[in-house]
Amino acid sequence: MPRLLDLGDGALTLEFGDRIDPALSAKVMASRDALVGEALDGITDVVPTWRSLTVHFDPLRLGRQRLADCLLRCADALMQKSALATRWQIPVCFGGEYGPDLDAVAIATGRSPEAVIETLCATELRVFLLGFLPGFPYLGELPEWLHLPRRATPRGVVPANSLAIAGAQAAIYPWASPGGWHLLGRTPVRLFDLADTGRPALLAPGDNLRFTSIKADSYRQFQVAVAAGELDASHWRLP
Repeated sequence: MPRLLDLGDGALTLEFGDRIDPALSAKVMASRDALVGEALDGITDVVPTWRSLTVHFDPLRLGRQRLADCLLRCADALMQKSALATRWQIPVCFGGEYGPDLDAVAIATGRSPEAVIETLCATELRVFLLGFLPGFPYLGELPEWLHLPRRATPRGVVPANSLAIAGAQAAIYPWASPGGWHLLGRTPVRLFDLADTGRPALLAPGDNLRFTSIKADSYRQFQVAVAAGELDASHWRLP
């Protein structure tokens, strides 16, 4: 049974549970879509997570009770394919200097590096939420045999655009950052663009994506084209 929590006088959280669960995430996304369809004036931000939906609002333009009633209605929305979701194909250069943990992950899982790459590219992943860094997507779920704990010793710096895995999830670091996930490759795709004021984060909760393996020379060519502005977000979008 969903419940509402007050976050000060300018936000409400619709909470569906207390665990990481794809079924709860699907309810969150359905509620998010239903809320967007209501087009309430006064909502300033909508933040989906694994198990809850937080809605920030201007109390001078939108009353708390009206929003609360709307959210509880939206909690009963039918789960269906999201009209707001986008499908993406993200190229990744795996292994070597771009994915220094690929061989170790292969050994830990009893598979070959090629099998790890093939599985990642064959699995359609869902963007469950953004967090940790601007535009940082938590992607899931990975096949069970790829579930690994984080590295015993985190890295002081993970290069920007690194594809990494930990637990049941994958992620891409939009920025250089410390991190303890296993690095398998790197993408030339820009995950966060400050110049795009409409949608600075490429990915959004509810989106789906697939990885495609590319060679180092293709990675460098894409990287140059992205930096020159010759490839925009539409290039990576699937129909």
